[in-house]
Amino acid sequence: TEPGEALARFLVERSFASAVFFCNSGAEANEGAFKMARKWARAAGGGEGRHEILSLRGAFHGRLFGTLAATDRPAYRLPFRPLAGGVSVVERDLDDLATAMAAGTVAAVIAEPVQGEGGVRVLDAGYLRELRALTREHGALLILDEIQCGMGRTGSFFAYEQAGIEPDLLTLAKPMAGGLPMGAILMSAEVAAAMAPGDHGTTFGGGPFVASVALHVAERLADPALLAHVRENGAWLGEALAGVARRTGRVRAVRGVGYMWGVDTHEKAGDVVARALDAGLLLVTAGDHTLRLLPPLVTTRADLARGVGLLEAALEGAPSIRGGGEG
Repeated sequence: TEPGEALARFLVERSFASAVFFCNSGAEANEGAFKMARKWARAAGGGEGRHEILSLRGAFHGRLFGTLAATDRPAYRLPFRPLAGGVSVVERDLDDLATAMAAGTVAAVIAEPVQGEGGVRVLDAGYLRELRALTREHGALLILDEIQCGMGRTGSFFAYEQAGIEPDLLTLAKPMAGGLPMGAILMSAEVAAAMAPGDHGTTFGGGPFVASVALHVAERLADPALLAHVRENGAWLGEALAGVARRTGRVRAVRGVGYMWGVDTHEKAGDVVARALDAGLLLVTAGDHTLRLLPPLVTTRADLARGVGLLEAALEGAPSIRGGGEG
């Protein structure tokens, strides 16, 4: 459709990609990326032997069959065993990854530049550069899952830009169409060349209405002024959260980038979420002891400050952790 073509052109012009495939969700996008990686590996001469997909400890890539096997959440995985074959979770350590890739059976490694469900763990620029080099050394593709951390949330339109690298495949979804069902797979020319008509498809992906909305959203989120706003206020937010940690003594660690932050708590994170909600602050957990903060990208510093104050009050409302509390 014309809106789909315009959206694809917008994404290609602002990325490494030469082609885009539209679908309906993030999990769909990752499933499609797995298929494309395997097709590319076969076309590149790897045959059926180079078929494995590796994900990293702490990963979340979806709850469909292939993506569930790449998701490191035992509670999500256990009821559906046996999981899809040829998809494995490995430690984030680069030496462990190199060992897993040594046999030459890996088609691709998938990683989130910032792991959301896994505790808001930022893969720093140096790590991502080494990961990119490692995949090239072993003849494998690098898939970056920016479903949660992409499209402005880290302060750049694509999170990978901050590492100065280019992946072979990139997946997008959550903010893409302002709440409407939309996902996308961005691919390099080499990957696109390996795909033939009919290799992958979707009934509703990239429909004209959703694509029109997604183009408007993408244009807004790519605005340099908005991205600067996220970078500057995100840095302030990190300092403010560190201050909360110092003052309350109820926080183990703070980490994040832009408008995506994780706060590790001594008590159960769900208890803090409940008290914060009572006070008017909406939070979500990212593990038993991690709060995930994902403010809208238009949030002002004044609103961030109000939210930080409510968070501090919610933390202070916990029973004393001194002398026998969790820690």
